[in-house]
Amino acid sequence: MPTVKAFQATRPVRDKVSLIASRPYESYTKSEREARLDHNPFSFLHIVNPGYKYRKEISGRKAFGLVKNRFEEFKEDKSFITDSKPKIYLHQIILRNTVHFTGFIACCHAQDYHNNKIKIHEDTLSKKVKLFSEYLKTVRFNADPVLITYPDNKVLEKIAKNYQHQRAEYEFTTTSRETHYLWLIEEEETIQQIEAEFLSMPALYLADGHHRFSSSSYLAKELAKENPAHTGEEKYNFVMSYLIPESQLKISEFNRLVKDLNGLSKEEFLIQLDESFRIENRGQQYYKPTQKHHFSMYLDGEFYSLYLRQKKHQFTDALSQLDAQILFLYILQPILGIKDLRNDQRITYAQGQKDMAFVKGKVDQGKYEVGFGMFPVQIEEVKSIADQGLKMPPKTTYILPKLRSGVTIHEF
Repeated sequence: MPTVKAFQATRPVRDKVSLIASRPYESYTKSEREARLDHNPFSFLHIVNPGYKYRKEISGRKAFGLVKNRFEEFKEDKSFITDSKPKIYLHQIILRNTVHFTGFIACCHAQDYHNNKIKIHEDTLSKKVKLFSEYLKTVRFNADPVLITYPDNKVLEKIAKNYQHQRAEYEFTTTSRETHYLWLIEEEETIQQIEAEFLSMPALYLADGHHRFSSSSYLAKELAKENPAHTGEEKYNFVMSYLIPESQLKISEFNRLVKDLNGLSKEEFLIQLDESFRIENRGQQYYKPTQKHHFSMYLDGEFYSLYLRQKKHQFTDALSQLDAQILFLYILQPILGIKDLRNDQRITYAQGQKDMAFVKGKVDQGKYEVGFGMFPVQIEEVKSIADQGLKMPPKTTYILPKLRSGVTIHEF
């Protein structure tokens, strides 16, 4: 039974929230980032890019203390306020007036990451986890909620709808046409009802933010060792999370681009593919898979459909049924010689919203030799992988929503 808890958020004052909120730092190109830093003195990017003040690129451990300084400056300038009592925050995101995400921003217990009450489907890199935990230990705040999903729940849905009839504390639209609403849930009875609903669930599922949750959990263990009076209720034990119903998750695939055919001619490559796939040359006809175990390929100016030969592959568990794993086992590893999906420089990933037209463009430009597209993973597959304690290959799912940094901040 997972713990979900109200917390006292530090957050922008109402008139500055649209100026402060930013996308994650890595999602900007260098020119985009510089434009925002040049023209918006309130952007959260000034906090996470502290060297800008001195026109100097500062990264890694050298930046940690400066990030904390910038955050404190924003608070001193009254750009942020801290709520006087714990709340849960209802956050709705509308993409281009069509796609709606509505969920609760609250804190989950870091220990639930280890005791299988919050289930995971991705591996994490220990080096990255330790580095980010050092960052958190220095700055003592988290400005980016991890994304957690739960089975659709009528009680929580009713609470959310009731608040949406009220005036939102925040309402702003970004330049990428995302409209954000934030309501403050502060009534004790409602907070207790929300916490009780989550407590009644067998488990929650971590959809996005595995490294962030793992880092927070790692740090909580370290701080517990340093605190002789540790109770498990200290603020460092909790991870800010955005919890949404699983029916609202939008999952896209990651397409694969490979720089060469591993020394094979086009004909040799196709012959090897034929062992495991039924191949159809579709010429210039754009092809995107419409079901599991069907793949799209773009090679030498032509699209191909690849259908897995059913007798070729034995389904033994949830991972063996995953298309990203099938692509790795039958094409990327044995034919193209790619064994390390994280570090091999011959493979690149493009999230599925860029689709196979993007893949075609990169191949036609000569930057890559071949590209592959897959049918998006379904939420049931994600849950099955997590339930069985398995891990997906890297870059298997691109999951929406992606939250803005700095709208709510958990200080510890």
